[in-house]
Amino acid sequence: MAACLSVNAMAADDAVDYKPKFHGAVRARWEMDTREGDQRFQVRNARLTMEGNAASWAHYFVQTDLSDCGTMKILDAYGQLDICKGLNFRAGQFRMPFGVETFRAPQNYIFANRSFMGKQVMNYRAVGARLAYTLPKTPLTLEFGAFNPATITRQSGWSNTVAVAGKASWALGAGFTISASYASIKPYAQRANLIDGALLWQNNNWLVAGEYMYKHYCNDRFDPAHSWMAFADWHKNVSWGGFNRWSVQGRWDGMTRHHELTEQPTEQAARNRITVGSTLTYAFKMMHVDIRLNYEKYLYHSDHTPAVGDSDRLVAEMVIRF
Repeated sequence: MAACLSVNAMAADDAVDYKPKFHGAVRARWEMDTREGDQRFQVRNARLTMEGNAASWAHYFVQTDLSDCGTMKILDAYGQLDICKGLNFRAGQFRMPFGVETFRAPQNYIFANRSFMGKQVMNYRAVGARLAYTLPKTPLTLEFGAFNPATITRQSGWSNTVAVAGKASWALGAGFTISASYASIKPYAQRANLIDGALLWQNNNWLVAGEYMYKHYCNDRFDPAHSWMAFADWHKNVSWGGFNRWSVQGRWDGMTRHHELTEQPTEQAARNRITVGSTLTYAFKMMHVDIRLNYEKYLYHSDHTPAVGDSDRLVAEMVIRF
């Protein structure tokens, strides 16, 4: 790595922009449980990011959420080195290279709420290091990382094991992209291994995607969990007042009974959900405004009574990215 960097560093840095760049996203929403009639307002996200260059081959990225439902969180903090063409090394705190749905940021959400696989089954950031390599003249990217097994709030402890994750993504052409991922995590005493496969297709008016995730708990402590997601987004350019894009979306997602790996693992009921919605968008360069309305229909087994907020829901939100 040092040898490659010494060659890479010979490139002149005169043209490098060293000024940090700041961006952000605010998501404000209103939602109603249509079964019970309860409602609430939330600042679901108020994210700020800072990124920039320390050299032509060294970059940094820091992201915090000032209001994740009222809680402040440091999400990402990492440095990245461009070792040679197509190969980079990252160290710090960031999302493990696993899955596709988990990497959608709030400013890029297609629906108001994440799928079950993106929120419940595999929603992990970790502290560690990752290598990524894009093969020359081949649209195939390989990633592999090793991380602390503990959660990001428990960085001072020592461990005799690690969490690992790897991902392969291939742009097939004609708008198709496929990916396959593997991860092994152990945030507390229980280890789980996961596999994921995803397929995406897009053109000028359509974005269609499907993803499946399998989670196996070591020592068969719990039954394996399965999660799935499929959606379609149709969009077109418009000139309606201040908006320049209109889109219509539909999604089906679900999961079998799932155990979240907290200090005391908590069980989450099996469920399916159908989401329909529409979004009006204004987009200009980095500026982005979404006005979104979603209706979610939840489907549980007959022996389960969901809590308020876990059943049929109407969501209206405004997203501003800058």
